[in-house]
Amino acid sequence: MSQKQQEIISMFDNIADSYDLANRVMSCGVDIAWRKKACNFVFKNLNTKSLENLCIVDVACGTGDMINHWLKNANSNHLQIQKIVGIDPSKNMLEVAKKKLPNITFIQSEATKLPLENQSFDVLSIAYGIRNVVERKKAFEEFSRVLKKEGLLVILEFTKCENPSFMEKLMGFYTKNILPFIGGIISKNYKAYKYLPDSIEEFLTAKKLILELEELGFSPVYTKSFSANVCTLLIFKKN
Repeated sequence: MSQKQQEIISMFDNIADSYDLANRVMSCGVDIAWRKKACNFVFKNLNTKSLENLCIVDVACGTGDMINHWLKNANSNHLQIQKIVGIDPSKNMLEVAKKKLPNITFIQSEATKLPLENQSFDVLSIAYGIRNVVERKKAFEEFSRVLKKEGLLVILEFTKCENPSFMEKLMGFYTKNILPFIGGIISKNYKAYKYLPDSIEEFLTAKKLILELEELGFSPVYTKSFSANVCTLLIFKKN
């Protein structure tokens, strides 16, 4: 593991206890709508065979937020998830997740080394986690390995804007200047929340992310940007 990757994991270990509260306050709860949109699209677009024995893995699961949404939205869609697994490299984030969702299987592991069998999952999601993976291509190769043929890869992420509009600049100002201040007060760790806007600035545009995944055998099936293009939902099918 690279030193940079270890530093990112340690940072999440340090803010685990306040992570959920900070997220809700900083996003004003709108991330809930984004996650719901992702879940509902998947449930409506998976083939019938997959829905009968649905297996989902959430990578960089953190405190289990996305898993909670998979479960809630499956219930509202009258679907039964046969198997759902959460994977994250941060021990402390997983401890919070286990308290929230005691009946779910959580595994401590990196996105680049998933302890899962080949072609064993219908859906792989990663919400606000891929920009924290240093060896992104290696992670994408792992995602392809564990997904079944025609399985869906679901990415929710803060993406960089090209030629930002006035509203996008306004959102960028909030992310870069206000968000670290609020997150720092709640978590008592300003450095961790300063990392967020910096990591977005260093990350890819949605277009470049799509190109990377197409080169690895994924086909984009849905793309949607939210909140002045601060957040993007990308769904791909494994060919």
